[in-house]
Amino acid sequence: MRTFRHALISLTIAAGCAVLTPAVAAAVQSAAAPCGSSAAACISLSSRQAWLMNGGQVTYGPTPITSGMPGHRTPAGLFRVQWKDRNHRSSLFHNAPMPYSVFFTNTGIAFHEGSLSRASHGCIHLGHNAAATFFNKLSVGQIVQVVD
Repeated sequence: MRTFRHALISLTIAAGCAVLTPAVAAAVQSAAAPCGSSAAACISLSSRQAWLMNGGQVTYGPTPITSGMPGHRTPAGLFRVQWKDRNHRSSLFHNAPMPYSVFFTNTGIAFHEGSLSRASHGCIHLGHNAAATFFNKLSVGQIVQVVD
């Protein structure tokens, strides 16, 4: 009987943790986004993460990223989404595919699907699902904040 009671208590505690975990995780994720309330997209170069936001609240993320390699660093600052191209190909780097491109600088820096193990020539690489989400959720004119 004692073993059964301990098992029942353990299951009850585990079930309670499962219910609380998503709420706790959401609070931690929201607190971790280092951008201001005007940002629709937030990028932390140092933590290699990105978020989508609305009014300072995280709506998606964090998701892993890679950014610019030495000599091609991704610029920090406040930017606006300039334009989007679902099937873009690079005019500078050997016609490389850049699926789900969301351009946010006037120098060609964009979010797009790309390698999460290699640095870029300045763009923000996202995994496939994250790239599609950023492409579908961000609109021209929205603010992108990049922090170091």
